[in-house]
Amino acid sequence: MSPRLHPGSRHAITIRRPNLPFDPSIPKHWADGNPVASHIFNALNLTFPEGERFFIQAVNDHVADIADPSLKQQARAFAGQEAVHGREHERYFDILRAQGYRIDPFVRRFERFIRITSRMPRSLRLAMTAGAEHYTATLGHFAIANPEMRKFHPTMQALIVWHAVEEVEHKAVAYDVMQAAGISYFTRIVGYALATVSLLGWAAAGCRMLLRQDGIPRREAAARRRELEARVDPELIAHTRRQLRAYLRRDFHPNDVDDLDQAHARLAEIEALAAV
Repeated sequence: MSPRLHPGSRHAITIRRPNLPFDPSIPKHWADGNPVASHIFNALNLTFPEGERFFIQAVNDHVADIADPSLKQQARAFAGQEAVHGREHERYFDILRAQGYRIDPFVRRFERFIRITSRMPRSLRLAMTAGAEHYTATLGHFAIANPEMRKFHPTMQALIVWHAVEEVEHKAVAYDVMQAAGISYFTRIVGYALATVSLLGWAAAGCRMLLRQDGIPRREAAARRRELEARVDPELIAHTRRQLRAYLRRDFHPNDVDDLDQAHARLAEIEALAAV
């Protein structure tokens, strides 16, 4: 089965190496002082290195199924971007440790989860990867389009924007490889369900773990979460929800939303600030 072609689906994917300046000046609550916003991302950050390695392997396992040479090239670039993501996010672990957070038990539990998940059939692992990539691309769009991000600590803002832009760049790769491999709609949706439970479950568990270590009670955390939600454009939230539901359509394709130019413009803005 040939992958469905959409405008821009075979664009160049650039492997960047930002080498961001992680240092002790980054505060614990770097997301404009909001601990919930900071720890939602911190929790995701803890899952990225091992998760990215899982994604790379899931796509690489199906390279032989790809007839389109341009998609093969994108698959190689996808692996390159994800490998750099893993290394850069792992560098940030040392900042969290220096801040006093006990993150290693959580990281070990997640690594065990990935080892167990890696025993699933390869078709389901690729479907789970494609589903997770839809989440990261949709959340990447949210980060790029959200003006509240400009209030975050500059290094963390740069980390999120860089990662978000690359998720937008390669958002169709795992999906197109899945189509090239002839994986069924049923398997695609099962993979998406597993990705949803895994991503949201681990993000929530990690956020709770970090908030507990801060000594922030649930009532205060709930209030800070409501404060966070009130500051986000309702249309952006609605767009995010529509996009997450759109994956269930049989005729869905990640490039139905063309946000590549918007992503590159936001990255250029971050790079210009860093050069000042």
